[in-house]
Amino acid sequence: MSLQIPQGALVVVADGGEARWFTNTGNEAKLVLRQHARTDVQNVDDEGPAGKAPRDLTETDLEEMTFAKQLSQALNDGALKNEYTHLVLVADPTTLGRVRPLLHKQTQQRLVGDLAKDLTNLPLEDIQRALS
Repeated sequence: MSLQIPQGALVVVADGGEARWFTNTGNEAKLVLRQHARTDVQNVDDEGPAGKAPRDLTETDLEEMTFAKQLSQALNDGALKNEYTHLVLVADPTTLGRVRPLLHKQTQQRLVGDLAKDLTNLPLEDIQRALS
C-alpha cells in the first residue's frame, strides 16, 4: 500500500503490546524512516482498558486493551502539545480498531493515513517498503 507520508510525519507502528515510533526524514516521494522510540505496555495493574471490559477477558486481552488505551493517550498528548503535525498509524486490525475510537479530535485531524497491518517486528527496511 502506498501512503503519502509528509516529511516530518510521526509514523507509529504498533501491535497489541508494543509500538515503534518513527519520523519520516525523507519526503512524500521517498520515505526514509528514523526510529526514535519503542514502547510497550506500562503499569497494567494500575490502569485498565478504556470503557467497560467484558468479564471473560483473558490476561492477554486485558493487556492489549490497556496498551491501546496508553498508546492513544500518548498520541493525544503529543497532538495537544503540538509535538507533531502529521500522523500515520500502522497496527494490526484489532489494535487499530481499539485505538481509533480513543483518538482525540486534534489527533484525528493530524492523521494522514492508517494501515491495518502488523509490521511491528519487521526490520526497518521492510516497514519502509510496506509503506512506500
